[in-house]
Amino acid sequence: MSQTKLISLLPDLAVFILIVQEGSFTAAAKKLDNTPSALSKLITRLEKALSVKLFERTTRSLVITQTGQKVYEQSVIMVNAAQQAIEVSMADHQKPSGSLTVSAPEAFLFSVLQPFVIPFLQKYPDIQLKLRAVDGKVDLIRDNIDVAFRLTDKPDEKLVLKEICKTNLVLCASPDYLNRRGEPKHPEELSEHDCLYLAETAKDNLWTFIQNDSIFSVEVSGRYALNHSQMRLNGVKSGLGIGIFHDFVVKDAIESGEVIRILEPWMIQSNYHGAIVMQYAQTRYMPVRLRVFINFMASRLKERFT
Repeated sequence: MSQTKLISLLPDLAVFILIVQEGSFTAAAKKLDNTPSALSKLITRLEKALSVKLFERTTRSLVITQTGQKVYEQSVIMVNAAQQAIEVSMADHQKPSGSLTVSAPEAFLFSVLQPFVIPFLQKYPDIQLKLRAVDGKVDLIRDNIDVAFRLTDKPDEKLVLKEICKTNLVLCASPDYLNRRGEPKHPEELSEHDCLYLAETAKDNLWTFIQNDSIFSVEVSGRYALNHSQMRLNGVKSGLGIGIFHDFVVKDAIESGEVIRILEPWMIQSNYHGAIVMQYAQTRYMPVRLRVFINFMASRLKERFT
């Protein structure tokens, strides 16, 4: 494709991005002060120019095709690069401003990041911060995320990595519960106890423990299961049973004696263990708002974990 033809397609690709993000021609048209029919014709023109089908259209829904998703991801990179070019030209005289979207696992967001959010917004009043609690895998480009906090031992190699600290999973119960039911000395005894588990998937009640070369899995059960760490911790504090938590979630509760760590010699296997990392896309010219957020959070988290 010639450079002249490519330049003529750039505005249409920018509109295509907005349609994908808004989910419909109608919503995108409102943002652009245009009509849905005009945007539909624009997409038809773009599909013809690219010789691909970008959407599957029905009277009720607009679904992006597999090829359309690939075009979208590359178009987002293009628009981001254009945005960075504008920001580079303004960086020397610009205060940190604009929108930042940040994702983090629910437990980390609530227990660790939450106290730093308001001070950050107070320090940078021109930044709009959008926080998403995401426990699963995220795609920064597809999901329009600027920074992702992850609890993992397998960070995304395509992204810049800033490691905050290591994190472990711990097994806890309240003193009251252990007085009533006894303290388990081996993971196999957990099958005879009330346990609070995530209840997100069918295998969330299958807990796996590792000690030296020994691996032991046990199927647990209990009357209370939920995927909110703080509510689950409150249940454990109230004596409803035994639960698994990241160390940063139960640190204060352990120190105060509200819960007691059990089965300490055993390491708990999970998809969410390893290191707490902050990841973001590689770029030569980082937006000011992104740089100040990364520096602010890195500094506060260093204080929190040292």
